[in-house]
Amino acid sequence: MINRQLLQPESIVVIGGSNNVHKPGGAVVRNLLSGGYSGTLRVVNPKEDEVQGIKAFHDARELPPTDLAILVVAARFCPQYVELLASEKGVKAFIIISAGFGEETPEGAVLEQQILDACEKYGCALIGPNCIGLLTRWHHSVFTKPIPQLNPKGVDFISGSGATAVFILESAVTKGLQFNSVWSIGNGRQIGIEDVLEYMDENFDPERDSPVKLLYIENIADPDKLLFHATSLIRKGCRIAAIKAGSSSAGSRAASSHTGAIASSDAAVEALFRKAGIVRCFSREELTTVGCIFNSTDSALSSQLNIAIITHAGGPGVMLTDALSKGGINVPALFGPVADELKQKLLPGSSVANPIDILATAQPEHLATAIDYCEQRFDEIDAIMVIFGTPGLVKVFEIYDVLHKKMMTCRKPIFPILPSVNTAGPEVQEFLRKGHVNFSDEVTLATALTQVMKTPAPADQNVVVNGVDVPRIRKIIDGIDSQGFLQPETVHALLSAAGIPTVPEFVSADRDEVLAFAEKTGYPVVAKVVGPVHKSDVGGVALNIRSKEVLSAEFDRMMCIDGATAVMVQKMIRGTELFIGAKYEPRFGHVVLCGLGGIFVEVLKDVSSGLAPLSYEEAHSMIHSLRGYKILKGTRGQKGINERKYAEIIVRLSTLLRFATEIKEMDINPLLADEQDVIAVDARILVEKG
Repeated sequence: MINRQLLQPESIVVIGGSNNVHKPGGAVVRNLLSGGYSGTLRVVNPKEDEVQGIKAFHDARELPPTDLAILVVAARFCPQYVELLASEKGVKAFIIISAGFGEETPEGAVLEQQILDACEKYGCALIGPNCIGLLTRWHHSVFTKPIPQLNPKGVDFISGSGATAVFILESAVTKGLQFNSVWSIGNGRQIGIEDVLEYMDENFDPERDSPVKLLYIENIADPDKLLFHATSLIRKGCRIAAIKAGSSSAGSRAASSHTGAIASSDAAVEALFRKAGIVRCFSREELTTVGCIFNSTDSALSSQLNIAIITHAGGPGVMLTDALSKGGINVPALFGPVADELKQKLLPGSSVANPIDILATAQPEHLATAIDYCEQRFDEIDAIMVIFGTPGLVKVFEIYDVLHKKMMTCRKPIFPILPSVNTAGPEVQEFLRKGHVNFSDEVTLATALTQVMKTPAPADQNVVVNGVDVPRIRKIIDGIDSQGFLQPETVHALLSAAGIPTVPEFVSADRDEVLAFAEKTGYPVVAKVVGPVHKSDVGGVALNIRSKEVLSAEFDRMMCIDGATAVMVQKMIRGTELFIGAKYEPRFGHVVLCGLGGIFVEVLKDVSSGLAPLSYEEAHSMIHSLRGYKILKGTRGQKGINERKYAEIIVRLSTLLRFATEIKEMDINPLLADEQDVIAVDARILVEKG
């Protein structure tokens, strides 16, 4: 619970505050004082009469009623302080800096639970324990540095790690990124990242509150809550970027399906972020760069972004062009009468092809002219990137002042890349003091902008039931009385109920029945062993069988494979091999994967993930994000696949999973696709009940 006493306390007491500013207790008091806290500040220290100019109380029992208590004492003392302050001093909010709780020992977890119980009993808000504190424009209740410049329209930053929060702040401050608030939740026993987002969502005022949220997450305790409030905030006009640490596949295990081998907790995180519209970041630099991008643009950038690059150094301009192009962002060539006119107004030897190279000897007026042409004359340009540093021979105050004035007046966003943070340190700092940010590395900017551009808008979370026979799906699932992989006929029935087209097939342990089906459906056919999970690994697949004699021999061979129970025969069809899979992740639900299929799906791992249920827009976004999407579109004379039908099958599968949560893993691999149809050829479904 987040309350007024936490956010706007009229009085604060620091339990364990001291005169030693090199220790957390002293540093908290210092930051509160230097931050201009205007309420009543109190300190409890049994050994000091005065702490940093404030009269100290020797015993907490001597305190008058107080709103917020910050505890910076040994963990073993914290429960009794919380009980005393909440029951006798009217404290309604606690920030517990102290460590040594559940993050360290079972005994510490007991202390932590005692604190939580007391806070719940007396209706108190609790930040921590084991955190760096809370930093707002009202009070600087942190013991760390740096303290960034605070601004109502700065970034709201929520971190699950105090130390990492400090490192992210270091990265942000050097770029000039300003903040509205910094939340370090520590162990997050009462108030976690999801709870802070919930409060920001339910109390969001677009006229008053920051539209940018940055998150550093180590544990997603409540994925549904995170998804709901992040989506809601983004739809209200906010933009959110996040790092999720600890999502590698190091904890992966041997899996019984392709999906099990590919899907990891990271796939679930990726799917959740995509569904919510959260920009996924993978480093501190990337997160703070995305934050700077958000602060540099008033609204979302167009999906087809055309960038003009203005530079006085050819190399960085080329590297930026390469990085943007690699990310699918256009750097269009500039030519024609307008470009020729601009060239005449620049120094001899300048280039206007894009990048626009105004040369190292360019004067402020040359930069102003280049920006004006990009803003007013080149209609195809959506945004401008300006690279301007110095070799240390001249001052660039005037150049950066021109850049400042243009950024304040231009309609198109301008991204400043000022790489000379040492040789032009004073000039860069003056530029930042005017409220701007600095992208000192052009490739980092391009990479971060690519992440922003490829993040889809929040998805519609309604279940698409059209064409899916839900009652039949439930009847089939309820009729299954065993665990494990389903028999082919049951798999076929479930796919049929979901409206997913399949190749006509027949399963039998009788050779004559198999041969009769092949004669009826017509050759060529495919034969597959039934029983072993990985059919290809045991030689259990035979393709392009064109005669009764060959099929009979293959039947006999497959029935001798260890674990074989029958043989499946299907009509042989051709097309591009695709893959769809799903895996149930605890707390997240079903993660749906799609990609190129066949025997190399686990090796290539060119898959995209989404969180069920999926909309058609999400399915198309998943398909478009594949590295091999150009293959699906058609290349080198080959026709593309029917993308609409592929997306429809992805959506139908996600709906099937929504109403059959007993399915824990499944593969459809391959689906064969051409410009007309997409048809499921082989599928496996793992069911667990109870």
